Amino acid sequence: MKQSEIFRENAENCAQLAEAASDGPAFQRYKRMEAAWRALADEQDWLDGEISPERMPPARDDKGSSSARSGRSRSG
Repeated sequence: MKQSEIFRENAENCAQLAEAASDGPAFQRYKRMEAAWRALADEQDWLDGEISPERMPPARDDKGSSSARSGRSRSG
């Protein structure tokens, strides 16, 4: 099994946990984790040569905003 497939399974697990979450903050936390696993899977596909950089979706920050892949920094 490819590493990116494992990452996508983790994303799906997070999606299921989000749907079962008992409150809003837990739901949002699992949805952010799901998005992070999916982004990691896409990145792994790119590293493995499965997709070209042009086909990669834009990176998203914690609030869902697009950010440049290169030059991203965490401030604060």
